[in-house]
Amino acid sequence: MAILSEALTLDFEQQEVVSSLKCATFWVDRGKKLETFKDDSEKGEFLLEQWKYFTAFLEKLSSGGDGAIYNIKQFVFKNALESFNNLLHQTGAHDPDILFRIGKCYKGIGDYEKAVNFFEAASHQRMEDPETLSELADCYAFLNEVKAAKVFFREAFYLNPQRIDVSSLESMLIGKLVSRLKEQGYASPELEEWIPVYGVLYGVFNVKRELKPLEYGKLKQSIYSMECNLKEGKDEQFVVPRLINRYFWMIDHIMGNKSERDKLQDFLDRIKKLDAEIYELYIK
Repeated sequence: MAILSEALTLDFEQQEVVSSLKCATFWVDRGKKLETFKDDSEKGEFLLEQWKYFTAFLEKLSSGGDGAIYNIKQFVFKNALESFNNLLHQTGAHDPDILFRIGKCYKGIGDYEKAVNFFEAASHQRMEDPETLSELADCYAFLNEVKAAKVFFREAFYLNPQRIDVSSLESMLIGKLVSRLKEQGYASPELEEWIPVYGVLYGVFNVKRELKPLEYGKLKQSIYSMECNLKEGKDEQFVVPRLINRYFWMIDHIMGNKSERDKLQDFLDRIKKLDAEIYELYIK
């Protein structure tokens, strides 16, 4: 902090120094508050929460400070990791919430292999948790396991886009898609809903899998339920993209089953009725 202040007096027009000083200032009071916590859970949660605020703060900076940001990130996630590891040893129970947070910490310091291990352990206990699956996908992308990343991203955004913290996803695989949608004018919470739709259209969510009979039944039921909601005018901003995404899943299923090919045109027509532009992009 003192070094940055001195550098600022020497060259107050150096934007990187200004940004670094702002970043350091952001954490001064938070560092003092951190020292008052005695409970490992509170300390770890505080650090993760403040990091989220910090990433929002960074978006407002005009430039620079990369070196300072890296050091701060290491400090935050290493200290949070220590707290959650202590908590894990104290409880002796492999609580999925603790496992998830340890995974977040390893991801934060850049140890993606260990992060994957903890996210997978957490997902085994809560198999349909969108947030865990999206974080797992993000780590696989950093490990260049692109196929696995695409599978888990697609699954996560199918389950519930609103349960996914897009701001915490850092890989280029998902980052480019999010940036492109923002350029098109999408913003949260609609942004999250359209990610799986455009993920298919732009070739990001292009790794498909065969549905199990129970999953196929649930897919048909969810389509029916959403179509009813749409007729009643309920949550249209969410229902339309979710319904289109489910039509995509249904078409994938139909294409893999010759006996159901006669249903293909019906679902293409449903997409066209909901959004003609999306339809044109999809059939190209």
